[in-house]
Amino acid sequence: MNFSLEPLSDKLFKKFSSLVFAQSGIYLNSEKKELLNARLGKRLRKIGFDSFEAYYNYVVNDKSGEEIVQLLDCVSTNFTSFFREKAHFDYLTATVLPEFLKKSAAKRRLSFWSAACSSGEEPYTLAIVINDFFINNPGWNCSVLATDLSTRVLNTARNGIYDMNRVASLPPEVLKQNFKKGKGKGEGYVKVKVHIRNMITFQRFNLMHRFAWPEPFQVIFCRNVMIYFNKQTQEELVDKFYSCLEPGGYLFIGHSESLSGIKHSFVRAAPAVYRK
Repeated sequence: MNFSLEPLSDKLFKKFSSLVFAQSGIYLNSEKKELLNARLGKRLRKIGFDSFEAYYNYVVNDKSGEEIVQLLDCVSTNFTSFFREKAHFDYLTATVLPEFLKKSAAKRRLSFWSAACSSGEEPYTLAIVINDFFINNPGWNCSVLATDLSTRVLNTARNGIYDMNRVASLPPEVLKQNFKKGKGKGEGYVKVKVHIRNMITFQRFNLMHRFAWPEPFQVIFCRNVMIYFNKQTQEELVDKFYSCLEPGGYLFIGHSESLSGIKHSFVRAAPAVYRK
């Protein structure tokens, strides 16, 4: 089908931004109008809609709920890398893991949550760091729950296959121990090795929904996500994180973020690291 879309009107932008906020907590101010226009335009052309209004009506009347997932995929910004904000992983190795090694010696089980895992680099990095630490302390059961709003990036994360450029900056020993080089059709790609993949469970999850995890986590990573939320949503989210951490547990946020402007019960432990 060939057609040209009328630009997204201010009225419809407000409707879409209200819908996105209600469904995901992501706040789209007026400066994001052109971004939304471009990203939704691609979606409309792909599925054959000739107007933003028709598409909006389709989304809100879709009883399956599948198209709102696609809409939120369009809106989500997913930038990540292996060992991004490396100071966090250094702190995990030097302080957090040795602490839990003593504290949780009886149960020998630790649970981590990568709460906005994007295409998987963060949870895989977490698993690599945890695995390296516990090589010298065998007999522990460590698991990583990796969740994201976007089904698109979760598919990439589950596959664990990355272009060589994505891992080019990693030390050779990290690459050798944790990644398998592709051959033939897989030339130029690497795949995360099975012992790392088996530590992680990937799941689609909306942070605006109720948290009902069966057991508390020891560590939560939720980095560079709250910058997309308004103050009230940030406070509500941080409170939910607090409630599902065990006493003494840690919350890691992005270095561009801070909890200083909102009400919370955490104690600051290090730059962009907070403790219950």
